[in-house]
Amino acid sequence: MPDTATVWELLAGGSGESPAIAAPSREPLSYDGLRRQVQATVRTLNGFGIGRNDRVAIVLPNGPEMATAFVSVACAATAAPLNPAYRQPEFEFYLEDLSAKALILEAGSDSPARAAAVELGIPIFESGADLEAPAGTFDCAREGSGGNGTNGANSTGEGLRDGLAEADDIALILHTSGTTSRPKMVPLTHRNVCASAVNVQHTLRLTAEDCCLNVMPLFHIHGLIAAVLAPLGTGGSIFCTPGFNALRFFAWLDESRPTFYTAVPTMHQAILARAPRNRDAIDRANLRFIRSASAPLLRQVMAELEETFGAPVVEAYAMTEAAHQMTCNPLPPAPRKPGTVGIAAGPEVSVMDEAGALLPAGEVGEIVIRGANVSDGYENNPAANAEAFTNGWFRTGDQGVMDDEGYLRITGRLKEIINRGGEKISPREIDEAILDHPAVRQVVAFAVPHPKLGEDIAAAAVLREGMEATPRELQAFAAERLADFKVPRKILLMDDIPKGPTGKLQRIGMAEKLGLT
Repeated sequence: MPDTATVWELLAGGSGESPAIAAPSREPLSYDGLRRQVQATVRTLNGFGIGRNDRVAIVLPNGPEMATAFVSVACAATAAPLNPAYRQPEFEFYLEDLSAKALILEAGSDSPARAAAVELGIPIFESGADLEAPAGTFDCAREGSGGNGTNGANSTGEGLRDGLAEADDIALILHTSGTTSRPKMVPLTHRNVCASAVNVQHTLRLTAEDCCLNVMPLFHIHGLIAAVLAPLGTGGSIFCTPGFNALRFFAWLDESRPTFYTAVPTMHQAILARAPRNRDAIDRANLRFIRSASAPLLRQVMAELEETFGAPVVEAYAMTEAAHQMTCNPLPPAPRKPGTVGIAAGPEVSVMDEAGALLPAGEVGEIVIRGANVSDGYENNPAANAEAFTNGWFRTGDQGVMDDEGYLRITGRLKEIINRGGEKISPREIDEAILDHPAVRQVVAFAVPHPKLGEDIAAAAVLREGMEATPRELQAFAAERLADFKVPRKILLMDDIPKGPTGKLQRIGMAEKLGLT
């Protein structure tokens, strides 16, 4: 495959009338149709003075129009997808931080993003979808009442960089989660996102025959790269759902007949919880593999997925600053090592000590990366960049160890390591110990404040349907597998554990969410 440096070039491999974008109960959009949609969007945005490197915020529900809007806007300007669940003050923060030149909303939407854009004087474009038309087709029209404030589009076209975006233009800009500080902006060039998409293609051996069932939110790097750009780059197709729904997953599996799906571990666990009553759909499915990323996949969940679906499960290690994928467990016949995130899958990956020296296999340190998919740095944040880069390597903030064969095991997020009176404890180790209990479906361990030790350990657990266990029983079970100082002092049994907007369990802040502070 020739080097692919822009999203437009990525679409070139799709055969004319082959399906590119599909959705429940919709006619699919062909590659020719997708390319026409991109060109029409480029002309529309250019016509209103919006061009390359201008930021266009996208607030659309998950689905085929969100996928095509992302691809189309990235080819004309810089796509800035935002979580539709934000409140107006959050939208105002993100729109202003981005210096957004426009906002794309679903036609007739009463999203608080509309009021935020009006407040900031940002022009609004409405995306109108015809449900009788192929999935992903949309019209993008400027709303007549759009503002003309300082952030507004330059309708005169003066200084406009029009036409299709180039390799070093910013294709996508996302904010980090901001769990412990102000969210940082991560600009990703076309080279970055295309390098990552190609890395995913090679790792998963994707071809034009592959179809991805997408359940990931499309304001998140995981869905945008692994579920959208990677399949499109090989002429494959994407079945775009309205978002993750464990109750509807098996019907979508039946309708789309995908070769794979990619999701975060909490989604896999919700699917497994519904699997026993959907055995017929599972038997009809013909998944080539299942992919997991964006949070650690516990070995017990991996084993249950493989047993349930009869397909290999590969876990990838990914983050926004790397335009998603960094490592991945390879597909058979290469060995997969449960409990590891596999081998380098695109960028160079190593482990570094605090002083900046690279460590040999077997030694624990901070995981570092460098490569074509890695962002050059955070926008307007020299202090964060100084901390993040050492000798050209990007520090991930994750602690890990690499074995002699290059397989990487993550031992914890540095900011999540629990410091109990000087004892450093990886919460993932506690998760794995408790999840071995037959009654436990899901568990997350986290730090809670302690007046003398600084931090102590708590955990929240969800039990399997029809099974019982008490917190004291789970503590006793953990005590048989862990040193005393690692056993959670408190275990909460819950119907559901609070999750972040992308479906990930977030240890930082969990104690506060559950009223344990």
